[in-house]
Amino acid sequence: MIVYISAPYANGDIEDNIKKVIDCADELCELGHVPFIPHLAHLWHLLSPKPASSWLWYDLVWLNYCDALLRLPGKSQGADKEVKFAEEHCIPVYYSIREFAYVN
Repeated sequence: MIVYISAPYANGDIEDNIKKVIDCADELCELGHVPFIPHLAHLWHLLSPKPASSWLWYDLVWLNYCDALLRLPGKSQGADKEVKFAEEHCIPVYYSIREFAYVN
């Protein structure tokens, strides 16, 4: 499955937030799934900054192609919007790798 990883980006330490998402992506790969990591656009943003609304639009386009969304813990308005989008588009939402792995 292609799994969109939804998690805090700018709330807290950005580098730590990206590391957590990459660690999660590694676990998904070990389970045989293909993670989509929206946080990797961080480098793109550093070189060509865009407003948050542009990144959310970009992320939601990609989310539409994913089979599931995995929401990691932490406060994030953007991640909450991604969860809402997934629910509205019948994309299953999971709140832990354990939950995701159990079902899939």
